[in-house]
Amino acid sequence: MLFLQLEATGTDPVIALGVLVLSVVSVVLSLTIAVVLVRGYRRGPAHRGMLWLAVGLIFLITVPELLRVGVPTATDIGNVGRSILVSGCELFGLGTILWTVYGGEMR
Repeated sequence: MLFLQLEATGTDPVIALGVLVLSVVSVVLSLTIAVVLVRGYRRGPAHRGMLWLAVGLIFLITVPELLRVGVPTATDIGNVGRSILVSGCELFGLGTILWTVYGGEMR
């Protein structure tokens, strides 16, 4: 029987795997909700607000999760730079959702 060999820096490999699984689940759920929003836009009376909600959701959850994993893996950007990128994406996503709900085309 072949066992999966895991190595994690600074923590137990089981905890690292658990965090990775939770990240994948959050990305899959956010993309699923975004797909539902886009389908609703295409079926309904074409409210652009549904598309903007999908974009906001993707920038609030999906992009930051991918940046948290991808930036340290693919680049030499440090923790501060990664935090700025992630926070900027999250703020853009929240701003997009707030704009859509309170001032955008959803009304």
